[in-house]
Amino acid sequence: MSTRSGPGHGGPDPALDIVISERRQLINLAYRLLGSLAEAEDAVQEAYARWYAMPADQRDAIASPGAWLTTVTSRICLDLLGSARARRERYVGEWIPEPLPEPAEWTGRPGGVTAGRAADPADRVTLDESVSMAFLVVLESMTPAERVALILHDVFGYPFAEVAEITGRTPAACRQLASTARRRVRAAQPPAATSAAGQARLVAAFRKAWEAKDIAALIGLLDPGATMTADGGGLVPAALHPIEGGEQIARLIADLASRAPNLTLLERTVNGQPGLVGQQDGATVTVFAFDIAADRISHIWAIRNPDKLRPWTTS
Repeated sequence: MSTRSGPGHGGPDPALDIVISERRQLINLAYRLLGSLAEAEDAVQEAYARWYAMPADQRDAIASPGAWLTTVTSRICLDLLGSARARRERYVGEWIPEPLPEPAEWTGRPGGVTAGRAADPADRVTLDESVSMAFLVVLESMTPAERVALILHDVFGYPFAEVAEITGRTPAACRQLASTARRRVRAAQPPAATSAAGQARLVAAFRKAWEAKDIAALIGLLDPGATMTADGGGLVPAALHPIEGGEQIARLIADLASRAPNLTLLERTVNGQPGLVGQQDGATVTVFAFDIAADRISHIWAIRNPDKLRPWTTS
């Protein structure tokens, strides 16, 4: 570890740079573990608070600050996941992970700028298949230990010996947890993947059919067994239970188009995949994420809870 500048030396603290440089990695990890950017930020903040609460000599004795912060952040997330189940049982309606935009649209403006201030790149989550809405929803079906084992090992490449140290289990037990989690992911994967370009075309066609209130076109784009899930958190109107069936969803969408004529639909990237953003009077009110299989839309997630739309808010 780099030598720290002593009091009164006035020089930069290389160790501080090392610690702060871990923030982006920690936010990426915590978001995948928790499915909530707000909770991820809180978990990482708590890890840093614990780091700076230690005497300087104890911090200097830690050979890898990044490994220490990762361990502490993971344990904080593990504790939060344990209590999240009880909180979500009291949640009004369906709970959907918090949606994320492209980094360049982090605050809803080109360049990721809000209130005249550039967004902190360290707070941006790297978007790949491990943050797709479909993947995050599958994670919600796992036990906290399965989720942590899968994310740490399969996504971030930590050996099972280190995962075991974090979770307080044996490496063999962590290997089994990750294996069980992988089976859950495989079971939820679509039978035939659609290319990114194909997904974008389907979402664009869905937007046009929605705006035209074309029920037949909407039905043609939706899988007959499609599901639509909404999350209003009890703060805004939203269906409390999933809507099942392509025709039922198509008719609901057409009805929404009639009842909200001033809704503007924008094609945007949601958690790394083609999605839609609904705006009224320039304010984001709903973010739509899609799961697409065999060139049909199989699932729509409509996130309306305003607490989950912070990265999409324009000022």
